[in-house]
Amino acid sequence: MTELLTDDQITEALEHLPEWSRDGEKLTRVVDFPGFPKAIQAITRIAEIAENEDHHPDMDIRFKTVTFYLTTHFKGGITGNDTSMAQEIDGVVEQYSN
Repeated sequence: MTELLTDDQITEALEHLPEWSRDGEKLTRVVDFPGFPKAIQAITRIAEIAENEDHHPDMDIRFKTVTFYLTTHFKGGITGNDTSMAQEIDGVVEQYSN
């Protein structure tokens, strides 16, 4: 899953990741959580998943708004690892958005 995806593969993957967008060689999602504690709880859970999978998103935290960035740095672009992690993040976001 660490081969770079083609433009067509990325477009197809994004059809199943409606909250994500492509920004050059990375996938991006912005989430507004109900409050700062929920944002931190979600980030903590995502950090655990990322550590287990050895694939770490970049995250920008601004109070209750978190921006996630996914790219496979050593490949220089988007791979299946990124789309898989995006799905994992979506599951966590759903859990902590209420």
